[in-house]
Amino acid sequence: MKRIARGAFAAAITLSTALGAGSLAPRAHADGGSSGGGSSFTSFLSSATNLDPVHETVTLPLHRGTSNGQAVYYTVTDTSDQTEAQQLGVNWAPRLTNALGTAAVENASGNINGGVSFPGTVDFSPTRIVVPGAAPNFFPPSQVQPGAVGDANYSPLFTLGDGIVRDASQVANSTGLSDDVVSIDYTHNTVTLKTFFGFWNGHRTIYLHADGSNTLVSSVEGSNFAPNLNAAPGLGSDDQATSARDAIIPIVNGVVPAGDPNRQGLNSALDGQGDPLNINQHVPGSEGTLYTPIWDVTPIVWTQAAIDAGQRTLVTSAHQVANLFSSGEIVGGGSGPANASLNGVPAGGFISNCPLIAIS
Repeated sequence: MKRIARGAFAAAITLSTALGAGSLAPRAHADGGSSGGGSSFTSFLSSATNLDPVHETVTLPLHRGTSNGQAVYYTVTDTSDQTEAQQLGVNWAPRLTNALGTAAVENASGNINGGVSFPGTVDFSPTRIVVPGAAPNFFPPSQVQPGAVGDANYSPLFTLGDGIVRDASQVANSTGLSDDVVSIDYTHNTVTLKTFFGFWNGHRTIYLHADGSNTLVSSVEGSNFAPNLNAAPGLGSDDQATSARDAIIPIVNGVVPAGDPNRQGLNSALDGQGDPLNINQHVPGSEGTLYTPIWDVTPIVWTQAAIDAGQRTLVTSAHQVANLFSSGEIVGGGSGPANASLNGVPAGGFISNCPLIAIS
């Protein structure tokens, strides 16, 4: 049993004096309104079944492999090879190859269509702890502890020595289940996972929360703590030739009340008002080779002047973020390198592995 002190929230960010975070825990009701619980969605993954936006879940194929002779179970959501993506019914993410040769990619053995043997695995036995900050500033949480901890070799990314990188987060082994697992069927080889809502270019998106490279991200998202992920190149960069990352943009201090159509942000989410509704920089398919599930957490903060002027609104695209940053209505919440593709918004310094599932 995981000890969860309050509500749901979904991303972690670095501020000058604190880290803050994103979503956790099963919700008792759908996150409707601006989040899109009542919208119609098209899945990116042909392998996905039972996409349920109302309850924020999706069912995926369950794969069995081994690690150090023990059975492990995992999903496959992305691959850098286009033909393999079509065969497996998963996202094509060619920029994952930029992480080859780093600690972010495990060197596994076996066959993608059979049993893969991984050097690393996850301990699912710890108790996940998330205690929000004191009202009215629920962000950042005052205490966190991840409920799933990868060993020294674990990363969700792996290669079989063929130059292809796959995104295959582990969800179960003899120590237990990932905190994002709703149900698992070992007979029919399926697993149902929790999802989050976000935005891309004005469209609502649905994505998984699978792994995080620091303890805060993994604690609050209910994902696997996988510090090796932060070795993926491209901090603060959207360069297709060199970066394995693209940006996920959480807003720290958006509008809080659940009934407001502009509700958004970590403070609202930590108050239990629903998903933080982060902004995705790229999506699979329509943007060709730009998408990658390795998200460079890049937080933003509304200025007090913008708040006093009543300028806070629902932000639904990276282009909108870049314009708001240039006009001075928002500032960066991170302390990392400036991201030129976002007009200089600084990166947060860590990764959230969140494969995209669907778009409205």
